[in-house]
Amino acid sequence: MKNKPNFLIVISFDCLSGLDFPVLEQLPNFKEFLHKASYSKNVESIYPSVTYPCHATIVTGKLPKNHGIINNTFIQPGWESPDWYWERKYIKGTTLYDEAKKAGMKTAALLWPVTAKADIDYNMPEIFANRRWHNQILVSLMNGTPMYQLEMNKKFGHIRKGLNQPALDDFVLESTVQTIKDKKPNLLLVHFTDLDTQRHYHGFSSKEAMDAIKRHDDRLGRIISALKEAGIFEESAVIALGDHSALDESKAIKLNVLLQKRGLLTADEKGNVKDWRVYCKSCDGSAYIYVKDERDDEAKAAVKQLLDELMKERENGIENVLTGEEAAKTGADDNCVFMIEALKGYYFSEAITGHYLEDIREQDVKEKIYTYACHGYSPWKPDYQTIFMASGKGIKPNKVIDHMRLIDEGPTLARLLGLEIGEVDGRPIEELLDLE
Repeated sequence: MKNKPNFLIVISFDCLSGLDFPVLEQLPNFKEFLHKASYSKNVESIYPSVTYPCHATIVTGKLPKNHGIINNTFIQPGWESPDWYWERKYIKGTTLYDEAKKAGMKTAALLWPVTAKADIDYNMPEIFANRRWHNQILVSLMNGTPMYQLEMNKKFGHIRKGLNQPALDDFVLESTVQTIKDKKPNLLLVHFTDLDTQRHYHGFSSKEAMDAIKRHDDRLGRIISALKEAGIFEESAVIALGDHSALDESKAIKLNVLLQKRGLLTADEKGNVKDWRVYCKSCDGSAYIYVKDERDDEAKAAVKQLLDELMKERENGIENVLTGEEAAKTGADDNCVFMIEALKGYYFSEAITGHYLEDIREQDVKEKIYTYACHGYSPWKPDYQTIFMASGKGIKPNKVIDHMRLIDEGPTLARLLGLEIGEVDGRPIEELLDLE
């Protein structure tokens, strides 16, 4: 493969939607990038379409049930802030960055999900202090590359304002630019969450979301400029992609409230779970329903009866109910008993206090109790696609792929680098590649 790139830069713009494509075409850096790029603005995400499963899929080419990252967070009933699937050890099998490292390539990852404690040369993992006694900087240092992170924090830490956006992405950008210039990694994975945050707390088409897209345009331009300054642009392939889209919502569904009323879980008046037989685990636009004891047929029958009742009235906000077997066929967790999909305008909360249905109020969003837009919905919902754009060495120019899937991205990126990532659920999009 004489046309194989020596450098692959994968930029994930979290929550970039196919509906954003007309906006991207008018922004200076995306416009220039797209002038020679091949792309699909109709990329089918995975189920559930949430960030951590999506990013594990991008680097493995597998569906969630096969790579093991079946949600953002663990099943920890009653926890106000459940732990996330931060660590690499939770991914089953190999990844793009593992195989790149084995092939002698220099690797870097900045806030790429599920990379804590991964074998990456320059690793700044996405992980946050989730205990009162934890310190954010120490948690990051312990789970990534300590000296590299200290170096980036020393140079650019003044930009960051905790986990607040857009300051966090501005810090990640400066660290990315410096990493390209100083380290010249053969594989660089970078994850920006500014747009996702703005859509959650202001709405899909809000001014704040549109401003975030404009900031992403600047970020793309800075990264390309850094490749040129480092003298490696002509040997590079640049991938800009999204992981999922988002939908606006105005009502929160709290199924656990009903499960408590039916004696299927117990909690105190503050919503602290004492015990449970059945639990609704949110994926935002969808939710898993788990039974604690798989032999508890009585609990399974009781929750099925409840769901059958709720499905009779559209106002209850549930669009679809899948059995565990049906959920597994979509690629979702095969350990759930049911998987439920919210109607457009609704999403699932794990809260146990209050009413089954809650209107989302401005004050609730300000206090980060609820959001105005979310993802996690079925990837087959209309107008819910994401984007894949590629340009540079090894990429054919101006090819438009009518439809592709998130599971195709891992095999495509591996093929671009001449790597094998084992058994996958997708396929390399050969129509994009020009490697001979």
